[in-house]
Amino acid sequence: MTEQPTRTPELVLREPSEQVSPRAVGYWRLSAVPSVVLALVAGGAVLTLGDAAWWAWVVAVGLLLASLAVVLVMPGLRYRVHRWEVTHEAVYTRSGWLRRDVRIVPLSRVQTISTSQTALMRAFGLASLLVTTASSAGAVRVEGLDAGLARDVVADLTRDTAATGGDAT
Repeated sequence: MTEQPTRTPELVLREPSEQVSPRAVGYWRLSAVPSVVLALVAGGAVLTLGDAAWWAWVVAVGLLLASLAVVLVMPGLRYRVHRWEVTHEAVYTRSGWLRRDVRIVPLSRVQTISTSQTALMRAFGLASLLVTTASSAGAVRVEGLDAGLARDVVADLTRDTAATGGDAT
């Protein structure tokens, strides 16, 4: 009888369990306001083409409605969709409000871990977590975490990846 090799726990592509901070909704909403301003300017420019044709009004109204949807609808959808989770084996993420991306990064593949904050994020007490790997899929970003939690996650991930075997390639 042959002996079965010992296997490590399998990493399964699954839905992560943690939500981003509820304050991320306000941050995303305020971040999208420039798109409304740009749409108003563009719509106004289209309407000032002299004798505004019916299509100019359609374009202007379409730009305004689309930009309002980005400000009013997108943040709530994004909050419901964005998930993340860090275990001792991997980082799991789900993101996207039009196209959904679910990713898993085994800790043995992690190369760097960092946080970043824009001035607006600092005002909301938020930060982004960035986990880079050797993968062609690129880095994994979790935007909208509580800033203190993001720092704690970086510390935990640093400790766990240091204890994980492999060369992160």
